[in-house]
Amino acid sequence: MLQGKHITFSYSDSAKGKIDVLKDVSFEIREHDFIGLIGTSGSGKTTLIKHLNGLLKAESGEIFFNGENIYSKKYPISKLRKEVGLVFQYPEQQLFGRTILKDVMYGPLNLGMSEEEAEKSAVESLELVGISKEYYHLSPMELSGGQKRCVAIAGVLAMQPEILVLDEPAAGLDPETKNEIFELLCRIRKERNNAIILVSHHMEDVAQFANRVWVMHEGKIAMDGTPEEVYGRVEELEEMHIGIPQITHLTYSLIQEGLPLPRPAINVADAEEMLVRIFKGEKER
Repeated sequence: MLQGKHITFSYSDSAKGKIDVLKDVSFEIREHDFIGLIGTSGSGKTTLIKHLNGLLKAESGEIFFNGENIYSKKYPISKLRKEVGLVFQYPEQQLFGRTILKDVMYGPLNLGMSEEEAEKSAVESLELVGISKEYYHLSPMELSGGQKRCVAIAGVLAMQPEILVLDEPAAGLDPETKNEIFELLCRIRKERNNAIILVSHHMEDVAQFANRVWVMHEGKIAMDGTPEEVYGRVEELEEMHIGIPQITHLTYSLIQEGLPLPRPAINVADAEEMLVRIFKGEKER
């Protein structure tokens, strides 16, 4: 769906001069992917996702959406921004509509949908994120923090993107509301068949929901694989100062002590399953 080839990008700083942020980055986002994008602060995560829908333009390299080069003079960047929806951190701070329904309709109307089409898309998206009709006439400011976050996500969904990119979508939320947001993302992926890119500092969340993991380090995608593949590279992750889940560290230590686990676990359920297999094997012998 979306492919980047050899992307480079830098900022200019009055004191430090040119600062390289992305260095020869290549990637592929496939249909129905759920990609967890992790890395330390300053590794290039936010800069990379701003390239995915054309908010930033690479200094060199190419990006293709469904085979079309988005940097071609003939390619309308508005088309890409419809297909790749971007939800920034604390998106509720960008809510400004007089009512919830009007706020969610804003994006579709800007894309050229009729009033009727925009309202239909907004209602479908609000229903998907769990906001019922009795709230539609309210101001977004009257909602709880979690509800505001859902309305902001609905505003992007209403533009009917194929790829949904979210930068720390659960930041600042309590554990219960955070779980609701992640359940929502799974529902969106299932019902709309979206590919999802999740930027996160929390590898536990990535392990639970993602089917692929990108690790950003010093402006490059240093790792790209399944959670099992990436989390197995414990020493490399620690060298990058990326905090791995406790269960991953524990099972890695057990392997170092001689326990015949096939790999470090990505979560508690994964560890339990592998340990049961080992103990069952010992009993059978």
